[in-house]
Amino acid sequence: MQNSTYPTKPVSRRPAVKKPKEPTYKKVIRICLRALAMLLTAVLLLAAVLVVSLKMMCSEISPAAQKMFVTTILETGQLKFMASLFLSPEEIQEIVNTNSMKEFDAEVDDSLIQIGSSGSFEIGTGETVNTDPIELVEVSGPSFYGNLLIVKDPSKVELATIYPWKAEGVTLDKLVRDSGAIAGINGGLYNSTNNSGGAPYGVVVCKGEIQLNEPQQFPGLVLIGLTEDNILQIINIEDMSKQEVADLIADKKIRDAVTFQEESSDANNHFVQLVINGEARELNGMGSGLNPRTAIGQRADGALLLLVTDGRGKSGHLGASASDLINVMLEYGAVNAANLDGGSSSCMYYGDEYLMTSVTFYYSNASWKLPVAFVVHE
Repeated sequence: MQNSTYPTKPVSRRPAVKKPKEPTYKKVIRICLRALAMLLTAVLLLAAVLVVSLKMMCSEISPAAQKMFVTTILETGQLKFMASLFLSPEEIQEIVNTNSMKEFDAEVDDSLIQIGSSGSFEIGTGETVNTDPIELVEVSGPSFYGNLLIVKDPSKVELATIYPWKAEGVTLDKLVRDSGAIAGINGGLYNSTNNSGGAPYGVVVCKGEIQLNEPQQFPGLVLIGLTEDNILQIINIEDMSKQEVADLIADKKIRDAVTFQEESSDANNHFVQLVINGEARELNGMGSGLNPRTAIGQRADGALLLLVTDGRGKSGHLGASASDLINVMLEYGAVNAANLDGGSSSCMYYGDEYLMTSVTFYYSNASWKLPVAFVVHE
């Protein structure tokens, strides 16, 4: 059988149509949108991890972590609300009660301080501290690092302020330089909202002048300052009127002072008195959370102890507790000692440089803006 063949139809080939080239700006937009989507996904994942972590810390899975988180967060200025995200006010208060400081109503006995009675001091190890007018000591613990300035002549420590008060404060280095001093630390309560720093709270006395007298501005205010005889005073003024505070300042001859807050509640977890007349304050647990701290103390020979510690992740440290502050102050001979404003406000300036800076990331090379500071003259 003969095979039949069929004629093939010629295939027409159309010329290839080139795809129009994508404009450069569209390509950039597309890449940016992808990057933004990836970033948003990462942020959401991070937020989810953070929420789960916070919930775990606030749960009863680890009572120790729960206590530490709540007591620490209540000492912050802007993050207190985080404790109430997963816990009721009653639960928060119960946690605070088991990790706080016991009431301490003792009054400073001026007779225990003899200015210039000794040129040296023996640390517990038996080591004799040098007799330089100002001594810088590094201190540390399991969860903190700090610097301690020992000022042998207490008359060299004064309060520097920006009075009359303004909308914005200034950094610690400016307060130190403008007052002709060589060192300084931050002081008492002030308005730190958005790092404004121009308005202190409570009571401020500078060179014998009362620059602020609002003892009822916050509950639990305690006056921390120096008399004309250079004796450190730590006085509860919570129930005092303006006139009573004015009379107290005149009677005690207070030359320089600020206030900080003593309050243990589901709203705050602040403390002031650490050591009074050589007696350490009794604690429940560690007495507080872990945070950057600023404290001031005085030895029997009159030397002033100015202490600042780090925390909140800086150098890998969580911070110092009330127990840590007491231990450092006692180790270096404090007869009386008080906690000052801490957290992001904690800072120390000495020798034309910051030895301790704000732990806030975007102010990590300086201090927050402040209205007042304790400064040290040569």
